[in-house]
Amino acid sequence: MNSGAKNSRHTVCICGNTSFRTVFNYDAPPAGEVAFQFSRDKAYQRQVVCCDVCGHFLSLHDMDEGNLYGDDYVTANYRDQQGIKEAFDRINSLPPEKSDNLGRAERVLAFAENYFAKDRFVQCKPTILDVGSGLCVFLYRMQQRGWTGTAIDVDPRQIEHARSIGVAAVQGSFTEIAEADSYDAVAFNKVLEHFRDPVAMLAHSRKFLEPGGFTYVELPDGEIAQHDGPSREEFFIDHHHVFSAASLAILASRADYVLHSFERLREPSGKYTLRGFLT
Repeated sequence: MNSGAKNSRHTVCICGNTSFRTVFNYDAPPAGEVAFQFSRDKAYQRQVVCCDVCGHFLSLHDMDEGNLYGDDYVTANYRDQQGIKEAFDRINSLPPEKSDNLGRAERVLAFAENYFAKDRFVQCKPTILDVGSGLCVFLYRMQQRGWTGTAIDVDPRQIEHARSIGVAAVQGSFTEIAEADSYDAVAFNKVLEHFRDPVAMLAHSRKFLEPGGFTYVELPDGEIAQHDGPSREEFFIDHHHVFSAASLAILASRADYVLHSFERLREPSGKYTLRGFLT
């Protein structure tokens, strides 16, 4: 283990390795990072380390996140229900060349058209479950294109918003949902990086898939972002994990998926992103 990565002493990478190098040290929030309640309550000390084997990145700190995704995340980003609606309207009004969401939806639609048999949806619409649906801009677009979407989120304000725009929604923690419908596709759009155990989250999604379905994952690409320095959004405090091409493949394998295809891109917003289709 690199002696500089002192906080990673008992940390295990997604690939099983315990050897890391320190990439960035923070003693204050980087410019642009959302000021969550938990990161304002005590001295800000954080470290980003990189696995020596697979190039996966981990964010290490001792701050207590508490109920971040049940309350603080939405409050800090959007203020309230009106703020959620305003953000949704703003994103949906972006021209195609500036919209991350439009590119995401079109990529999933193109994959599905080539992947599914032509007669699969003769008598029914294709269905998709979006885990950690947030503002629901993705499902709103998918429904405009003929799919039936269901949103899952832990914050009741996000659920109320989803239903207000005509999207079916379930409130709760994804891994604690015992009884589940099944879907032609499951999506994790910039979600898995927010959780300590993304393998368990991803593996749980298999029970929601119809036979022959696929899962779509979208993740921050730390392998490219690291070259732009410590202020990149990919390394903000709400991302426990930041991925490499290798660690995306390992994530899929450990969750008993096959990585069917993947691509890396810089989105219109400037985010470095990995997209993967899992079967």
